[in-house]
Amino acid sequence: MTHHTLNRRQLFRSSTLGLAAVTGWQANIIAQASTLRSNATACILLWMGGGPSQLDTWDPKPNSGNAGDAGAIQTTIPGVQISDRLPKTAKAMSQISLLRGMHGPEGSHPRASYWAQTGYLPSASIKHPTIGSHVSHHIGNPESDLPAFVRIGANRNLIGAGFLGVDHEPFAITDPNQPPLNTTITTTKNRLSRRLGLLDQLEEDSTREGAEQWTRANRKVYGKAARMITSPLMKAFDLQQETVASRESYGEGNFASGCLMARRLVESGVTFVQVTSNNWDTHFDNYERTSTLCQEVDRPYARLLADLQERGLLDSTLVIWMGEFGRTPRINGRGGRDHYPRAYSIALAGCGVSAGQVIGETDANGENIL
Repeated sequence: MTHHTLNRRQLFRSSTLGLAAVTGWQANIIAQASTLRSNATACILLWMGGGPSQLDTWDPKPNSGNAGDAGAIQTTIPGVQISDRLPKTAKAMSQISLLRGMHGPEGSHPRASYWAQTGYLPSASIKHPTIGSHVSHHIGNPESDLPAFVRIGANRNLIGAGFLGVDHEPFAITDPNQPPLNTTITTTKNRLSRRLGLLDQLEEDSTREGAEQWTRANRKVYGKAARMITSPLMKAFDLQQETVASRESYGEGNFASGCLMARRLVESGVTFVQVTSNNWDTHFDNYERTSTLCQEVDRPYARLLADLQERGLLDSTLVIWMGEFGRTPRINGRGGRDHYPRAYSIALAGCGVSAGQVIGETDANGENIL
């Protein structure tokens, strides 16, 4: 087992090309863009909104006074344990590279989320692009019928394309069990085509009146939208296309459905998919709430990795499990854990990541990186 102390910027500077695809830092991605196009086709970010407790997920301390009610179980990596509330993930650890030496500069949800997904602290003078927008810009296929960046699930601290512009904003799916909003064609395709033709004539009139730049941008957006809603690839958003056995293998709940949709989207050429699990902000009743959350994410996460592997997609798809920070090792007076950016964990799989290892280590109480 390898142990290093590292921060997020150092980690991604020294990692594999697959990891470089999702750093969110322009220099790294631009430098590797041509290689990434040939080696990596997609990234799935599983975002644990609110900040998951590392002691109750990836870095348990069962013999510590900070353990609370959390237990630990052996994984498929010899000598490595994770939370006993992640039994299916424990069996999938041979596919995972676990980073236990993460730390960040912020303990505020909005600022930490911004930093984690862009690589920068918020600024009043510039809006930095989120990870998915960078990936969309540098390795996305602009000719695809589907958006390059799809975000599944609600998130309070949303970050967009920033200075990369509207072309790289995420396509939002609030409920993966329902068709995307405003994508159902309510008329015949011939009538839709005539309507789009009339719209194009109106736009041409605007061009003659001097609004050429505005019209060009509008036409681009309308064209992409029309191409998307009339494309046979739209079935990637329809989970009913899956067999009952396939849907049941992921489990129940929106996160499970989101993971299944993420696999379908990657199969259809989408470059970046973010699936959000919320409510990890466990300032009170940490054990009960984290137990429920782990149950919601354990099965779909393990199944997603297995499904990608079975379909030959894992080698070209980077899967990231992370939140904006960790939680305090010490339990507060309400049975909860508070914000803790000083030492936390994230997990990586696929896309050439060296799996079956742990990088980084915290002390016996989980309070400091060694």
